[in-house]
Amino acid sequence: MATDPTTPPVVEFRSVTKTYAAGTRRAFTAIKEVSFRVDDIPGHGEFVSILGPSGCGKSTILRLIAGLLPQHPPTSGEVLMRGKPVTHPGPDRGMVFQDYSSFTNRSVLDNVAFGLECDGMPKMERYDLARDWIGRVGLDPVKDLHKYPHELSGGMRQRVAIARTLILKPRIILMDEPFGALDPVTRQQMQDLLVGLWRELEATVFFVTHDVSEAVYLGDRVLILSNSPGTILTEEAVPPPNRPSREMRREPDFVNRVFEISSLLEKLEEAAQHS
Repeated sequence: MATDPTTPPVVEFRSVTKTYAAGTRRAFTAIKEVSFRVDDIPGHGEFVSILGPSGCGKSTILRLIAGLLPQHPPTSGEVLMRGKPVTHPGPDRGMVFQDYSSFTNRSVLDNVAFGLECDGMPKMERYDLARDWIGRVGLDPVKDLHKYPHELSGGMRQRVAIARTLILKPRIILMDEPFGALDPVTRQQMQDLLVGLWRELEATVFFVTHDVSEAVYLGDRVLILSNSPGTILTEEAVPPPNRPSREMRREPDFVNRVFEISSLLEKLEEAAQHS
């Protein structure tokens, strides 16, 4: 897919380093000299999976894009969106965390409609949109509507979190191990659901995971980070998820690619243990 050379990238990192507690004895560098760009491809939002050993700064990258403290701002380098520095969080970026971040005192309907409520959308209008999104993420827009988070399974709560984020139609979706706590069957169901919603929104997705097969299945490309401080070791283009997860995972090319990346990550983990 061709890109317009006059259009700035959706996201660009230019030699970004983040050191926490810089200048003190507690200083810790999470990422160092990280550079990459995600171009604005008409009609297609790229899906970027991020892999790396524990503590290599994967979440730091997401939160720098989001403009969240204390990760933002970078210690050095530039984090750009459409050619402009990221200065603060914004509705053009939506984030889904690993933990089930629903408001415990709100129903499913009010959780999903929360962002629209903050934007001042009238109650009936936001509720209509929320019902639609509750159905889109695979919940029952009648039976599940007035349930509270404690009445939902982990997979259902994560569906609520995804609906609450995507209802705002962000240009960039940031996902920090959103399926990490789910059982394997539910996880694959959520992966296939995410693919459908991503294509519909044409958003750019950054997806942090420890699961290599998940990264390979979902991604257009995979960024692989080194041991801490994280730098990008390699970027690998992977085939798009154009078939259900359970089908692609059986194919020899998919299995071989997962094996190669897993072997690299295992070597990094071993090196970290002996350093």
